[in-house]
Amino acid sequence: MFKALMSLFKKSDPKPPPTVLKAPTTKAKPKVAATRIGELGEHKINIQLDQLPKECKSLSDLLLPNPKSRTGYSQIDHVVISPYCVFVIETKNYNGEIKGGRTDQQWSVSNRYKMYNPLKQNYGHIKTIESALKSLAAVKFISMISFTMRCRFSIDPELRKIQSDELVVYDVELSEYISRKLLSLKMGAPEPSISATQVQVIYDLLVQANITDPEIRKLHVQRIKENTKK
Repeated sequence: MFKALMSLFKKSDPKPPPTVLKAPTTKAKPKVAATRIGELGEHKINIQLDQLPKECKSLSDLLLPNPKSRTGYSQIDHVVISPYCVFVIETKNYNGEIKGGRTDQQWSVSNRYKMYNPLKQNYGHIKTIESALKSLAAVKFISMISFTMRCRFSIDPELRKIQSDELVVYDVELSEYISRKLLSLKMGAPEPSISATQVQVIYDLLVQANITDPEIRKLHVQRIKENTKK
């Protein structure tokens, strides 16, 4: 009886629910959009161009009329005007092994897909610029193709030599190659072939020819996409 009475005064002591250990959640790293990657690549190029000698002038993202183009225009990534030549720079944002030769119609990326020979593409850009500068005497042009460090080259070795007027480089070495090329040209001809006045004239002519209308630029991009699907 005593034990029964005492049991009435004992408080229940329920066991706490078992602790459930949740697996730690790992947040997936956000993917960088292709457009953002392109912007970062262009930013790296602009940093390189800012390191050039002060007598050089540069322009980026030019859209010039080109009747021979399928879109009616040529979009030129970068132009550097120096006392010895004009550098026309085409930037590429690929990942993998780049294979191709100077005269090949197409280059390959890791043997998976093809791209139009960027040297031939840039030759068209140079001819477009020549047309915009038709009032000037002959100007020496240097064609440069810039790839990101995510690539590796299996190309004609001559395209990596500073003596060539067609150069394929990594974006991080762009200013170095331009400076070396200028030094090479200066050693061959101590007197600049383009005066400071002409450098400014070329700059001004390209600025005037550049199409900034956003609707025209948008139409140009749309036509490129349409031609790519064909």
